[in-house]
Formats: sequence, structure tokens, C-alpha cells
Amino acid sequence: MNKLLSSLTATTFILAAAAPPQALAGSFYQRQDVQNFIETLSERHKMEREELEQLFRQVEIKQEIIDAMNKPAEAKPWHQYRPIFVTDSRADDGVQFMRDNHDALQRAEEKYGVDATIITAIIGVESRYGKYRGKYRVMDALATLGFEYPRRSRFFRKELEHFLLLSREESLPPLAIKGSYAGAMGKPQFIASSYREYAVDFDGDGVRDLLNNSTDAIGSVASYLARHGWERDQLIAVPAKTKKPYTLNKKALKPKVNIEEWRQKGVTASTELDAQLKVALIPLKTQDGQEYWLGTKNFYAITRYNHSPLYAMAVYQLSQSIKRKL
Repeated sequence: MNKLLSSLTATTFILAAAAPPQALAGSFYQRQDVQNFIETLSERHKMEREELEQLFRQVEIKQEIIDAMNKPAEAKPWHQYRPIFVTDSRADDGVQFMRDNHDALQRAEEKYGVDATIITAIIGVESRYGKYRGKYRVMDALATLGFEYPRRSRFFRKELEHFLLLSREESLPPLAIKGSYAGAMGKPQFIASSYREYAVDFDGDGVRDLLNNSTDAIGSVASYLARHGWERDQLIAVPAKTKKPYTLNKKALKPKVNIEEWRQKGVTASTELDAQLKVALIPLKTQDGQEYWLGTKNFYAITRYNHSPLYAMAVYQLSQSIKRKL
């Protein structure tokens, strides 16, 4: 029996004994599309079909997960989004997190070139420094979105496949892991494919533990940003002014236009910058209109963690708040 199956077996039978009858009697696992998925896993990854069926019998499809996907925080305007994440209390907790994890943060900064306050802010935005990691079983979230959310079903079925592979590779009990409504998990809220690709064993204990290990979480966030183009000791974002209004274009987050070209378009930075520096214009909706920022390659790297420019700006501004309190 391989490592996935041993973790499946232990968790499956424990939860089966405690599960309500309706969870076991549900017909979800008998659906043809689910059976096809199980067959694919069995053939592609040498997973035993019977073990997979025991697992999928206990999946619970949750409408609230679909509802949450349809109303993400990132859909809010900036003036409503910012107060959720950029607060004094979250900055104070960030200062404490930095003190508690000083050595790991310093080592990550030295190895990957990512500012320690950015690493801290990401973990702060994602899970309040590990205090809140989500309330849904990752299996339920990924199965719900993979089979009951047609708009992104292909993506989430792939993530479900990655999650089961991750469970095998890291000896994780798949029915015991909780995360966000989108299936992100651990202190840095990595989705399964990112966990498999970018997580690092930063404390050298032989385990990549993003669920409970702050050192591994710190190294993994830094690794992720470095591999997505982070540049050491470079700017992230600066305020800007414009002569005409611009609307947010999420497809234009990659910095392709230099400062001089923006100046010719009537967009000026709040501070003197290299005329050849390439930046993207980031309009953010306020109660009174719009505020504008110029985002560099490092800002874009943060948007690879979460593609929302609101998210990246919240991370940046929280990092600045933390830095002021140090």
C-alpha cells in the first residue's frame, strides 16, 4: 500500500465511523463524471480505485462554497477592500510575527531577496499569521468547485488531482486538511499545485510543512515570489497623478510602459524615477473617485500570488505599516 493509500485508509475509516449516514449514503461518488475522474486517477497515478471511492463517498458538496466563489472580497472597491486587511491590529500582529521569526525571515531575505515585511504581510493577509486558515475541508472545496462550478471546473479538478498527489507525497490525511473556500491551505494559503511546485523545506527537517511550520511558510512565500520575478531591493509601487481618468485593466498589470512614456500620457509619479523604468498604472476606486499608483515588476510578482491588484496593494500597504511599527 503506497503512502497516499495508507493516509487515505487511516483517515477514511476514522471519519467513516463518525460521519452521519447521509454523508456515506450520498450519490456524489457514483456520478459518472466523478467515476471517470476516479478512473483517471487510478490509471494515471497508480491509486487504487477502491480506496479512492472510499474517499469520495465522504465528500460533501457545499453550496456555501459556490456562493463564496461568486462573491470574493476582491470584487469589492478598494475603499471597502483595504480596511479588511490594512489595519493597526494586523500590523501589530505582523510586528510580533517578525520578532518571533526573525532568523527565518532574515535568512529568507538573504537567500531569495524578498523583503521580510512583504513575506510577513502576505502571511498576514492570507491567514492572519496562521490564526485563520479556513473552515472547509480542502477535499470538499475542490470537489464542489471541480464538479459543481462549471465556469472553473477544469481548473479545480486539476487542483483536486494535485491535492491527492500532495497528500501522497507529504503523507497528509486528505480528509483532515482544512482550508479556504477555494481550497488554499496552510499559513501562506497555497493551493495544491503551488504547494507541490514552490513549497520548500526551509528548516531542513525533511518535511515541507505549510500547515503548522512558520519557517517553511516563510521560505515558501519567498521562494514563490523569487520564482515569479521578484527583484532584490527594488521599488514595489509609488503614488501617481493623472491628467485624465483611467479604469482598472487587470490584463495590464505587467509593467510594459516606461516612466517617460507615461509622462507623455499625462501620468506622473509622486517621486523622481528612472525614465526607463517600466511600470503599470494601477487605478483604485475610492469613495471620492480614483487613486492611482505605478506598480513595478515587484508589484506584478505579488499579483502572481493572487491576481487581484487590490490584493497586491493591500500586501504592500500592510508591509509599509508593519515597517513603520518596527
